[in-house]
Amino acid sequence: MKNFFRHHLAAGITFVSLALCGLPPALAAGMVPKRVVLDNGLILLTSEQRALPMVSIELLIDAGSRLDGANQEGLANLTARLLTYGTKQKNALQISDTLDFLGASLSTGCGDDLASISMTILKKDLATGLNLLAEILTTSTFPAEEIERQKQSVIAAIQAREEEPGDVAQRRFAALLYPNSPYGRPAEGNEKSVRALTQKGLRDFFERNYRPNRTIMAVVGDISQDEIAKQLNQAFRAWNKGTPGTKPQAPAQIGAPQTARINKALTQANIILGHQGLGRENPDYYAVQVMNYILGGGDFSSRAMESIRNQRGLAYSVYSYFGAEKGYGTFEFVMQTKNETALEAVRLAEDEMRRMREQPVSEQELKDAKDFLTGSFPLRFDTNSKVANFLAQVEYYEIGLDYVERYNGLIEKITREDVQRVAQKYLLPDKVITVIVANQSKVAEKNPPK
Repeated sequence: MKNFFRHHLAAGITFVSLALCGLPPALAAGMVPKRVVLDNGLILLTSEQRALPMVSIELLIDAGSRLDGANQEGLANLTARLLTYGTKQKNALQISDTLDFLGASLSTGCGDDLASISMTILKKDLATGLNLLAEILTTSTFPAEEIERQKQSVIAAIQAREEEPGDVAQRRFAALLYPNSPYGRPAEGNEKSVRALTQKGLRDFFERNYRPNRTIMAVVGDISQDEIAKQLNQAFRAWNKGTPGTKPQAPAQIGAPQTARINKALTQANIILGHQGLGRENPDYYAVQVMNYILGGGDFSSRAMESIRNQRGLAYSVYSYFGAEKGYGTFEFVMQTKNETALEAVRLAEDEMRRMREQPVSEQELKDAKDFLTGSFPLRFDTNSKVANFLAQVEYYEIGLDYVERYNGLIEKITREDVQRVAQKYLLPDKVITVIVANQSKVAEKNPPK
């Protein structure tokens, strides 16, 4: 799942920092989310919001890239991309024209653990939109000519990312941290594997994994649970159960501490150092979020920013985060600095990790972290689509629909002792994997290799 949420990290959709101060605006009207399992096994979550005649739909489907077969890397991703490029009833242009006529948005995505489909549509057009969604989920055909076009698009994107030092660092870090695991490779696959994907492989993957009993659907907007359930039972009457989904398995192997240097003609070194983290279900998750805000997640108020950028002027950008997934997680320290100061910045980052372990945080640092985490998140829930995404994730992570009511208490009860305890447990400066993408000759000039 990390790639899906990595792609959405910039949009604020990563579940790493999922938090609320009371109810988000779209839920604040007093409409408690509801949950029901339909006859075909689909889990339906609803929140009735009558302010606007709009409906937003979010689907999470157990069809992520962890299910790619051997030498089929990129299969799940290409399948998700092609969902809107042809059904038994419509070709790609007709699907696009229908969406344009309705003024609706429809997008698909894929990560390690899940595929996603998002739709926003006017209430008056909902029946038409659901019928189109049902076509896509039950009768997608994966036309050969569209497959070739999308393959070329994916390969072009893979090639373009080789020119993005941040992406290069991220991919190498994941590969080193999770060797021989789907979590160590990009959901897009590689050029060779993408070129080898076949129409039969796509159709088989779709038939096997795109099933209602492997799907979470969240619907938020101008409609009640009874209304949407009735419409879904009609529109999706041909969508039958398949093999039940399986829970993601944590990577069986964790990479050994090491430093990888990738040479590129850059003026700024791109650095990632980190190690294994913790899963989202871990009860220490909330204390870790508070701790990480103080360490490097708090933008200009973090210790890392103060030490590495403000005091020494070494890093243009520096932050840390814990990516908590289902059953496993990742910790990363991400920096940009001059080539000549790359190793010094790495040393300082490790020093800040040790300081967090060894020295209790101040009461002011603790208060600032709690205030941010409880006060900032509601601002991200200004649309029904964001609420739908939130509800689907809450279901996926099995947190409970009362999470919005419990969150403040979960953060407020964290103590200074809790912060130091989780720092000692989950910050491992002697076990980091470090990736430095830089002009290595300039790195070596001022910083002899370890």
